[in-house]
Parts: sequence; structure tokens; C-alpha cells
Amino acid sequence: MTSNNGRSASESFKAQALVYRHMFSILDSMCLKWIIDSRIPNIIHDHGKPITLLELVSVLKIPSTKVERIHVFMCYMAYIGYFDITKVRIHGDNDGSNQEEEKEAFALTAASELLIKGTENPCIAPLVEFVMDPLISDSFNYLSKWFSDENRRLYEIISGTPWWEFLDKNPRLLGLFNDAMASDSQMIKLALKDHNIAFEGVETIVDVGGGTGTTAQIFSEKFPELKYIVFDLPQVVKNLKGCNNLSFVGGDMFESIPKADAILLKSVLHNWSDDNCIQILKNCKDAVKILRKDKKGKIIILETVINEEQDEPEITRLKFLMNINMQIIHGKERREEEWKNIFHEAGLYDYKIFSFTGYLSLIEIYP
Repeated sequence: MTSNNGRSASESFKAQALVYRHMFSILDSMCLKWIIDSRIPNIIHDHGKPITLLELVSVLKIPSTKVERIHVFMCYMAYIGYFDITKVRIHGDNDGSNQEEEKEAFALTAASELLIKGTENPCIAPLVEFVMDPLISDSFNYLSKWFSDENRRLYEIISGTPWWEFLDKNPRLLGLFNDAMASDSQMIKLALKDHNIAFEGVETIVDVGGGTGTTAQIFSEKFPELKYIVFDLPQVVKNLKGCNNLSFVGGDMFESIPKADAILLKSVLHNWSDDNCIQILKNCKDAVKILRKDKKGKIIILETVINEEQDEPEITRLKFLMNINMQIIHGKERREEEWKNIFHEAGLYDYKIFSFTGYLSLIEIYP
């Protein structure tokens, strides 16, 4: 049996399921936002053990009419990896027998542990809250209008102002953005455990585009002997105070960069065009000091490197989605060949790429 376009009915049904899955996948994001807004990961964490449905709705103060719906939502979030469904033994003394019975309960997974707020462990909930804020997420409804516009970025089309001006005019959103960037940087703590060697022999490092210094704080605590300089626009760092081995310097990376043994660029270059990246890297090259005779320091880049031949499918899909996101805000994620071309244009020919986090790579460039 074939359909009108020559494909089998089976093919059409699978295609329909694909369309439906993506059409309703917005609910994945909204359910993720819901468990964060409701602080469910924190509730389970504070409970100290897997939590039953009735215990959960009691804390949430959910009306009895919504209990079954909460169960449906929690089971779905367990199905996609945010909770584990397990069994706990509950004392049932309603009949005076004090007998135990098994009840279904929800436990945290590695994913929901990353959404627990207020602990020393990494938490990326603020990043979710920023991306899912209506002022941000609603903008994706205007992609067709963005494609029809010659030069403006999506947020310029919607708000009439450039991205950073848009944030400055929305203090609440700017706060969310800063918290989001800080939370994303927390994952570096985990990655640094396996990459200490990248910073051996380095006495000074300049974090170009280091923002409010979340990454800097992580590095300065991890390497107390390292002199760490956060370099960003004057208006970004003007009210920030350093400490013993951490300082903030204002300036423009397109003009010059303070000299150091190593220059760090974390998720900076993907915001810029190839030509802009080349200029930034040339300035980085000029800023790298000579450590010893005939040996310079290095440039360290933390960025996505698209490589679908080596990456797992889910990581590849994430990198492609990140590339879509960056294209919208006028940047791009790159393949190794694209990075290589940029390096060469900047006069940088010696580099190595290492796996860093799930989607970020560590690139060392030796001028």
C-alpha cells in the first residue's frame, strides 16, 4: 500500500510520528521548567531519600484534584531521565498492625542533581530559567521574520535594540543572564580535575571576556599560585573587586589584551564572525609572553568542536542545536577544519584539541 506521494503508508506514519514528536517536544522544555520552578529536585534532595507521590504533593501543597496529574508528569520526567522510579518501604499503621508496605518513589538522577539550588555542587538551573524565560523563548517564534531581514539579529528585530542594550534595559533579564553564565561555568570544576596539566608552568593568565569572574573564581581557588586577570569591557568589570590572586581589568579585546603566560577564551569566539575571531586571536598572540628562551606561553580556548563522526549522537545533536542558537545571535559553532582555518589566518599553526566537557573541547594553541 502506497500513499499519494509514492511512499508506503508505514513511511508516512513514521514521518507523522516524527513531526508530532517535535511539535510536542516543547513540553519537554516546559516540564523541565516546571520541576525547577517547583523546586522538585531540592525537595527530593532535602527529603534525604526517594520521595513518594503523596509526600511530594504534600510539600508542593497540590490540590487533591491534581495529584494524579502530578504522577503523570513525574513518570514522564522519569522516562526521559530526570528521575528514577524505585520502591521504598512505608510503615502502614492505619489498622494498628504497623506493617510495612512498598510504595513507588522518585529518586534523583545525575540530570536532576544538576538542578539542585543552594549547594556547593554545580547547578545549571539558572541557565534553564534564562533560556526558558518568555522574553527569550518567545523570540524563537520569529525565525521566519529573522531570515527575511538582511542584517539584524533576532533580538534586534523583536526589541528594536541590540542584544546587550536589550539586556541593559531589562535588569531582571540581565540578572538571569549573569546567573546563567555563572551556573554554566560551574561545570568547569568537574572538567578541571582531568586537565590540570594544561595550566602547569603557567604563572599568569588573562581570561578574555571573563565577565563577572565566575570562571576566574574557580581557577583562582583551584590554582592559588596562579595570577588570574579577568579582562572584559570597562562597564562589565567597573564595580568588581578582586582578591589576592585575582584582579579585574577593563578594555577592548579588539584593540589589545594584557600580556600573560596564557590567554583563556571560554565560549567567546563562538559569538563572533571568522574575521572578528582572527583579530581577537592576533591580539592574543601578541599578548602571550615568552616563558623561557625560545618558548612562549599558550592560548587556551574552551569551545564546541562539531565532529559527528566521533561524538555520540546526542552530543552531536546538542552541538547542532547550539549552532542554531548561535546563528540566531550572530555567532556560530565550528568544525575542526573551520577552527584550523581561523588559526592559520591569525598566524597560529600549532594546536591540539582535547575533550573537556560533554560538548566543550579544550584547544591549546602554541604561538
